[in-house]
Amino acid sequence: MFLAVWMLTAAISHGQGTYVTDWVGNTDPTNANHVGNCARSMWVAPEGVVYTSSMWDENGRNIGIYQNGATIGAMGGTNASQGSAIGGDSTSIFTALENPYSGYVGRYNRISKAQDLKFQVSTTDPATSIIDVITGIADYNGEVYISDFPGNRIQVYTTAGVFERGWTVTQPGAIAVEPGGANIWVAEQSTGTLRRYSSTGVAGTVIQMASTSRPSALYISSGAQLWVGDQGPDMNIKIYGNLNTTPVLSSTYGVTGGYLSSSGGTIGQTGSKRFTRVVGIGGDTSGNVYVLNNPWGGTWDLGRNGKTDIHCYNNAGTLTWTLQALNFEGVAMPDPGTNGTDLYSGESIFTGSGGGGSKANTINPFKYPTDQRINTADGDRGFNFGQLAYVSSHRILVACGQNPDIFFTYYFNAATDGYVAIPGVTFGLGGTGNTRIRNGFCLDSNGNVWTGFDKTNAIQEYPLTGFNANGSPIWGTAVSTPTPATIAPLNRMAYLPATDTMVLDGGSTTWSVLGNRIEVYNGWIAGNRTPNQVITLSRAQGKAMAVAGMYLFVGYYAIPNVDVFNLSTGALVTTLVSNNTVFAGNDTDSMYGVRAYLKSDGTYMVTKDDYNGSKVVIYRWNPTGNTGPTCHTTNVLDSNGHTLIQATSTSNANQTDQSTFATNVAAAYSSNMGGVVSFDVSGDALTTAPALVASYGSGSKLLSMGLTASSALDISPLAPPSGTAGVTNCLTAPDADPNMGDVTFTMGAITGGQTNEKVTSFSFTFLTETVLNGLTVTATATFSDNSTSVVTRTVNRDTTNPTQDTFYGFVAPSGKSITSVSIVSNTTRGETTHIDDVGFITSIVP
Repeated sequence: MFLAVWMLTAAISHGQGTYVTDWVGNTDPTNANHVGNCARSMWVAPEGVVYTSSMWDENGRNIGIYQNGATIGAMGGTNASQGSAIGGDSTSIFTALENPYSGYVGRYNRISKAQDLKFQVSTTDPATSIIDVITGIADYNGEVYISDFPGNRIQVYTTAGVFERGWTVTQPGAIAVEPGGANIWVAEQSTGTLRRYSSTGVAGTVIQMASTSRPSALYISSGAQLWVGDQGPDMNIKIYGNLNTTPVLSSTYGVTGGYLSSSGGTIGQTGSKRFTRVVGIGGDTSGNVYVLNNPWGGTWDLGRNGKTDIHCYNNAGTLTWTLQALNFEGVAMPDPGTNGTDLYSGESIFTGSGGGGSKANTINPFKYPTDQRINTADGDRGFNFGQLAYVSSHRILVACGQNPDIFFTYYFNAATDGYVAIPGVTFGLGGTGNTRIRNGFCLDSNGNVWTGFDKTNAIQEYPLTGFNANGSPIWGTAVSTPTPATIAPLNRMAYLPATDTMVLDGGSTTWSVLGNRIEVYNGWIAGNRTPNQVITLSRAQGKAMAVAGMYLFVGYYAIPNVDVFNLSTGALVTTLVSNNTVFAGNDTDSMYGVRAYLKSDGTYMVTKDDYNGSKVVIYRWNPTGNTGPTCHTTNVLDSNGHTLIQATSTSNANQTDQSTFATNVAAAYSSNMGGVVSFDVSGDALTTAPALVASYGSGSKLLSMGLTASSALDISPLAPPSGTAGVTNCLTAPDADPNMGDVTFTMGAITGGQTNEKVTSFSFTFLTETVLNGLTVTATATFSDNSTSVVTRTVNRDTTNPTQDTFYGFVAPSGKSITSVSIVSNTTRGETTHIDDVGFITSIVP
């Protein structure tokens, strides 16, 4: 068996194919103007400048500043603020500070953006960032009202940080001051209570909301209406009027049920007024309303418990712009069910490209309150890294954290839960296997789960055996295989069912990074335990890897590069880095932070985490670099059910019959060395040359076949259908004199192929629905040594059953290749020659 070892060198002289750097998850792709992550509170200045506070933003947007749908500034560095509360006035911004200053409020100058004061409000110091101490701030007329949650009190300070007064309130949260400053409102979120106090603390009116309501944000409009963000099941904003006497609920703002409503959308769908979790409300003098959503998803540090999603609505209630960002970092897997249009992270669904792209939040905290993704006691940094399989119209989602050793599966039932991911089986400690997974994890495209449990020195496959009536996947008993000694210690794994290819990484004693040795096994399920290729990484600190088609994609810690290797040859073919204004981040920061998907058009989507710019980077890579029209290939010959006459036969030199060729081309397709052009894929087209450019090898290769004819060829339907299953499209030869119906295929270059890869077998089916009875068709294959193989067959017309459809197949002599195949007939009228299922097999011919 041939074993190739390739070394990645520091300088790459050229790369294969072309690519475009794209993104989702953030409104802006640049480092300078990205939207800050996980905004948890908001204050809006009268002129419409929006200030948000987060607990952490890697690139200094701890306090984000926005206006008119764009970033205009930042302050607070990376983690000065806790994110739990923010307020302001014409000159200053006040925010709750983070540990070691929990219980303090910081003051920032709006012009210089510098913190110029901090003062202690709460004497409770939790010495941890898990607990929010300051949960509400309202600044009015030189005074700052502050909720001290653990202290069960409201404290009032001057804007210079001098204490003035305070009073007792049980677990106070959001605060809003009425116009004029005589009264304030305080929300008690856990009880659904709104309390009115005079500015000196005299208790007044109490609004008791529904038992399920959870008031999380307050805003009082210029018309003296109290707007209350409710993050209970209603997921909307409730507006109360008549505040001076008996307050009444005058209206609501937003869809009742928010993103979980089935009215006007799908359960889980985000969008205009389909709020996810309202944590901030504001308004400006132009009548615009601003709503800050913090979509569900909890983590140990609370600062990353949801994504940024700011909505601006005009005074007519129309959504005018949004600003979106991730919670901190994550990666999204392109959805095979939509051919990559949608992307699934561990908690969200994105769609499209070039923007925030929020389509759905897959968490329902009310129906599934034990969903691990909202367990703030969990020690992982959220579960924002997604793996996805699409099997028999079922989606299986795996959610995990940054450096995980436990993996949570989810499934979908559109009829009952829409886009919401339903908690399923857990793999790892406390779940299946009940052991930490520190030697790799893979959900393959067929839904099988592969694990490497810690200290077992084995690889376990849990085969997917089906789905129950609710759509929950069913996995069979694990099949365990000893880890090959050459790859120990095993660090990561990935499996491709279509080609029975296993890719193993190993060699690192640190389980959270890649080793520098990667082994590729062809025929893993078939029993092969000897690597066909070994790839040695020379870049340090590989962090994540993914496989798709015939390529391996590797991301690294400390550099933003994603290297692409050919699994068949082991060779490095290109390196993906940003090639436009999209900032790709500093590096790959997570074990499963790179995902890859082969689209139906032969191009690849490679996604990568970016914690710096709080987004998902997408590389859209075309391995061949071809931008012209192509035709796709399949592994099935005569998939439309022809009943064939065999013009050629294996008993004749350099010829083959249909059944033999069908078997051989299916095997060649699996080995990325051939395929069948059926002409039935939407978008398939000939070049204007003309030529038939066939995409094969999982989209990595292009075979160009020149077409010589007396007039233009085309791909068109043949009606009425020929064959029992019908022929959707076929290659139609010209209908003009001279030489009606004659066509020659000339084998051209193979882009992306191996050295000396050439066509060694070729076939086509001649359809007879429109021929003249007694038509003679002569096919001639010419080989690289100028020898030929010729066959003539008389075919007859059959308009009802394809009993006369005729197969022609050729095989080059040993050590030779096919250079052309010509078709000549004695037709005397046009639209007679129709060719279907052009098949080819390639080989290495020195």
